Amino acid sequence: MAPVPLSPIKVGHIYDVQELRKSKPATIPRRFVRGIAERSTLEQPTKHPLDIPIIDFSKLNQQNPDEHSTEISHLAIACQEWGFFQVINHGIDLNMLEAIEKVAKEFFMLPLEEKKKYPMAPGTVQGYGQAFVFSEDQKLDWCNMFALGLHPPAIRNLKLWPTNPPDFSETLENYSQEIRKLCQNLLEYIAETLGLKKNVFEEMFGLAVQAVRMNYYPPCPRPDLVMGLSPHSDGSALTVLQQAKGSYAGLQILKDNNWVSVQPVPNALVINIGDTIEVLTNGKYKSVEHRAVTESEKDRLTLVTFYAPSYEVEIGPLAELVDENDSCKYRRYNHGEYSKHYVSNKLQGKKALDFAKI
Repeated sequence: MAPVPLSPIKVGHIYDVQELRKSKPATIPRRFVRGIAERSTLEQPTKHPLDIPIIDFSKLNQQNPDEHSTEISHLAIACQEWGFFQVINHGIDLNMLEAIEKVAKEFFMLPLEEKKKYPMAPGTVQGYGQAFVFSEDQKLDWCNMFALGLHPPAIRNLKLWPTNPPDFSETLENYSQEIRKLCQNLLEYIAETLGLKKNVFEEMFGLAVQAVRMNYYPPCPRPDLVMGLSPHSDGSALTVLQQAKGSYAGLQILKDNNWVSVQPVPNALVINIGDTIEVLTNGKYKSVEHRAVTESEKDRLTLVTFYAPSYEVEIGPLAELVDENDSCKYRRYNHGEYSKHYVSNKLQGKKALDFAKI
């Protein structure tokens, strides 16, 4: 396989897939080509007779006790059996969803020289580039990323907040506040499904950490050889995914050892349980491996918000969810230590959670 020129396609030891796509390479660089075992899973049928659950947030919020109770039951099933669900009628202004998609797309469409002003330093997860890359021979994902810490303000690196597009920062600020409220409300309802007091997570999390990662997947000439995003579970408590209009259905989740494609519902947000909720619920609600695949003709843009406890908080299974029939499966640990462990290892299924297992 012929080597690919280093500039401007290669930045350090990371390829920029948008630039690579523009160069129309005759072959995919070796750094992206997956082994036969991984490729065979890409060819697995991804249709599943069941679609992932859809939760109507307006019914959770409903004063009518019957509607509320029914939707809480649906939420419990979604958390326990799937770890993923789509939320409709979430109350976030659709103009706001369009606005964040617009500025994210505008950012990714900037010239590479402009985007390189906000570099993701090796071993970090803020800035433009590719996260979770730790060696020269590690396989790369067919994806460009731009990630920012949002809350608390102390985790923000303001040098990485772009001035172009001009309305980027204000749009992201408004969007993140709405997503934060949604996460807080969903955690109250998840607590209710477990028979816990509704503010148990809010009280425990302290000044909750929130970050956003924007993922852009250009078309790939050989989607059968590459991964858009490697299989992994999230280290967060909750993750909120917004898929931009016009994107293909690239998200797949591992369900009963099969990769299932998530068909996006218009204006819905996809929610998934992270490792933190798995630990807190003593495994009753599990985080789920998921990945992104590519397409040869279409591109895909996603906005992913991670919501997690303060780094100072100690995490472990809640006492109410541990008894003689359900012994403690995870140790207690500092959430900041887990976060550091998570971002300093490559994405590899649910391997990061071994950190917490007894």
